[in-house]
Amino acid sequence: MTVSYTLKVANSCFGGFSKLLFRWKGSIYKLLYKEFIVFMVLYAVLSLVYRRLLTEEQKSLYTKVAQYCNRSTDLIPMSFVLGFYVTLIVNRWWAQYTSIPLPDQLMCVISSNVHGKDERGRILRRTLIRYANLSAVLILRSISTRVLKRFPTMDHVVEAGFMTQDEHKKFESLHSDFNKYWIPCVWFTNLAAQARWDGRIRDDVALRLLMDELNLYRAKCSMLFHYDWISIPLVYTQVVTIAVYSFFAFCLIGRQFLEPLEPGQEGDLDMYVPLSTLLQFFFYAGWLKVAEQIINPFGEDDDDFETNKLIDRNLQVSLLSVDDMYQNLPPAVKDKYWNESTAQPPYTMATASETLKPSFLGSTFDMCMCEDAEQNQMVEASPSVPCIQTPRLSRFFAAASPAISIKNFSRGSRARSHVWHPQTDGGFPSPYPKRSEDPELVARIKEEEMEDEASQVSKPTTPGSHLGHTRLPEASETQKKELLLIQVKAPSSESIGADGPEAWEP
Repeated sequence: MTVSYTLKVANSCFGGFSKLLFRWKGSIYKLLYKEFIVFMVLYAVLSLVYRRLLTEEQKSLYTKVAQYCNRSTDLIPMSFVLGFYVTLIVNRWWAQYTSIPLPDQLMCVISSNVHGKDERGRILRRTLIRYANLSAVLILRSISTRVLKRFPTMDHVVEAGFMTQDEHKKFESLHSDFNKYWIPCVWFTNLAAQARWDGRIRDDVALRLLMDELNLYRAKCSMLFHYDWISIPLVYTQVVTIAVYSFFAFCLIGRQFLEPLEPGQEGDLDMYVPLSTLLQFFFYAGWLKVAEQIINPFGEDDDDFETNKLIDRNLQVSLLSVDDMYQNLPPAVKDKYWNESTAQPPYTMATASETLKPSFLGSTFDMCMCEDAEQNQMVEASPSVPCIQTPRLSRFFAAASPAISIKNFSRGSRARSHVWHPQTDGGFPSPYPKRSEDPELVARIKEEEMEDEASQVSKPTTPGSHLGHTRLPEASETQKKELLLIQVKAPSSESIGADGPEAWEP
């Protein structure tokens, strides 16, 4: 029987979990006490042998062996191995529970779509839901020891009312080397098709809905069968078991009290009862026993699934739904809040304080907003607004501007304008290939270059002569406002003459 303590932990209180430590049924004490006693007896025997029977030379040898065993315990990753294994087992355990077939959805579909108040209609509905319950009994009988003890043979299934004699004969006449839990599902589909042909199921949509629910039900039966067939790999379970047993085998020897090897050397505290080692055994071995108990929840342990109770509940509820409750409705009348726009159910005195709590409207409902009116004004997004770029990076990645024209900035006699032009047909590609260039701006850049080259040809080249009279092209008032003007201060003639004209040859 499953041990439930949900009510005991409904409210958090002082020592809430501590009260659960004194329960025996389903507890770790009941699960582990035999192994715990064996470990304590073996530890006590080794301790007596060391203290009473060994000679000094043998004690010295035993001390070295014990120290080696104590160091070896650090090499076994107990927390990692056990933690990962138990997590896998717990996830598998819950997945098996959610795979248990329940007829609740199927019985609602049968009750609403298989019509007829006469005897034939009742027989159809009851037979359909009985086939579904029979399929669940057959699969649970194959995987659960409790159900198999309840129905050891098919005759017991017939006697329990899940199957008639004729159905039993038909079931036995169908030979198969595999589990035949699916046969009642096939009977269900054929009977549903016959009901559709007879008009008991009025349209194909209702028949399709009925088939879909049956397929979901059958899929859960199949999943239980495969969980029972495909276990966690045996090697994994063996690795975890060997790791735990070898760890505590080393502890039996390495955690013993040892006398000092040299006279006058201070020894450890003599603890006749190794509390820390016993607690470690309780935790690690208990962890392993938890995995051992829930790896197959269809057994007879305290916390295994109550499959027999599930069978009883499913049969009773499903037959009640499709038979006694078919078209058996209470009268439809106006409800209590018919004339009220806002329904407010009453509270008892014990729960009246809950009405004082405000309703939760969302986590951002009470957030303080900015009081500045400008920040709260609505602004329409326009695709024509240019993207804001980093000022430093825009010098290298943005399109060239005619106002950024540094003419004659060179240390050699052949001065040139150093203006970067984005190229599209070769050279350094533009990082913004889709951005169109202004033809007027590009033409102005080329005109400046041509004027600069003509002035260099007409004027004699002397050190510093072209640098001292360099003028930037005058920009219009609109360009001065929109574009950035970069001016470069020319170096003095003395610094240029000191280096010599030969050093500035490109």
